[in-house]
Amino acid sequence: MKPLPILLGALVLAACSSKPPEPVAKAPPIATPFDAMRAEEQRAKDVQKIVDRQAEEQRKQIEAQQQ
Repeated sequence: MKPLPILLGALVLAACSSKPPEPVAKAPPIATPFDAMRAEEQRAKDVQKIVDRQAEEQRKQIEAQQQ
């Protein structure tokens, strides 16, 4: 019965050590078949933002001319 408290004490001391955990190295991203589709989707979203911005500017110009 006496080894149990000693073992628990050792476990507590080991768990409370001041040594910070070692950083985990991140693996490089793995290329998937969907990467090309995601890139195309992002490109389409970027083009849509440009078109929306230009349409908003044109709408403002038209409203300014009408006033």
